[in-house]
Amino acid sequence: MVTGMGIITSHGVGVEANWEKIKAGESSVGEITTFDASPYRGRLGAEIRGGTSTPVSRLRAGRLDRASHLLICAVREALGVAGLTRPGIDVFLSLGTTLGGMLSGEAFHREVIEKGISRARISKTLDYLAHYQAVNLFKEFALTGDYTVFSDACASSANAIGHAFGLIASGRYDVAIAGGYDTMTEFTFAGFNSLMAVTPEICRPFDKNRTGLVLGEGVGILVIEELGHAMRRNARVYCEITGYGAASDAYHMTSPDPDGKGAANAMAMALKEAAFPDIGYINAHGTATKYNDLMEARAITKVFSSGNNSGVDIPVSSIKPMIGHLLGAAGAVEAILSIMALVEDWLPPNINYVTPDPDCNLNIVTVGREAKIRAVLSNSFGFGGSNAALIFGEYR
Repeated sequence: MVTGMGIITSHGVGVEANWEKIKAGESSVGEITTFDASPYRGRLGAEIRGGTSTPVSRLRAGRLDRASHLLICAVREALGVAGLTRPGIDVFLSLGTTLGGMLSGEAFHREVIEKGISRARISKTLDYLAHYQAVNLFKEFALTGDYTVFSDACASSANAIGHAFGLIASGRYDVAIAGGYDTMTEFTFAGFNSLMAVTPEICRPFDKNRTGLVLGEGVGILVIEELGHAMRRNARVYCEITGYGAASDAYHMTSPDPDGKGAANAMAMALKEAAFPDIGYINAHGTATKYNDLMEARAITKVFSSGNNSGVDIPVSSIKPMIGHLLGAAGAVEAILSIMALVEDWLPPNINYVTPDPDCNLNIVTVGREAKIRAVLSNSFGFGGSNAALIFGEYR
């Protein structure tokens, strides 16, 4: 059961603030301000505005990377919503990220270049490594238990949630904190630009005239509990996690398998574990790159179409035009917003969609609207052939 959620994106801090803007179809994409983006093909991004520092009681705030500050803030919200605020909670912590504390790493390497290795501050490396943000969470919230950090590109946090789901379903843990995070860094921005994957204009998933993705930053955290544990606490249950599938196609380092076999396998596995529910909404990975959208459309059609050449009736949308592609955080943030779609019976819009692509024969949600939803599917696909799918069902 999902009993708590915390989120930070370019839309703001908190589930309510994010959901209201998603429902309204608002975009928080704008000119990059974190660094000079003028040398790059794409100059737009979805940055978290305002202060990024959060109060800490057991850590030294000045030693923390921005990723840790954002992560602590989102975890605090999720635990508060779940009513698990006492110190010493025994949990399994499952996180996904592609960058970890990359901003600290950039700062350290910049000092090495400018000042020499002997004068670069070694403290910049303390919160650099991708596992150390998890260590910070254990310290700040006085948690007990264990943790795992996944880093398999843009499927990282979806796999982190799926792993936590499996541990709870197997009876090894009663409570898990699961999700993902990533921050906006020039290192990543330059990499995606070098691949010609970043659009110089608006992001328009599944549109025939799509030209690429827009990067963003954010954090998404779920508190997941075994049903009996949640009932004994009289906790509010938002939904049930019913299915998870993961598959690797290993087709190419950065290009997806054109046939979408790995993506289709991940969805099929999740559907089987969930006992083939009536999916009322698919939150697509939908990056707006030419090959990802085509691959995902083929995979969805392969899994859900009633015939080889027929389309898919299930409503489909991508929220990336509104908050950007959050990399390691994408799966978790999109899982939370999929859960809100389920809870509120609302289909989020796929904004900027104007010209249908006949090769992406999907039922794209162009305007947000009410709809009775009993189960949602959230897709996450990453470089190297990583594919993950999560299914959330209404709690009765």
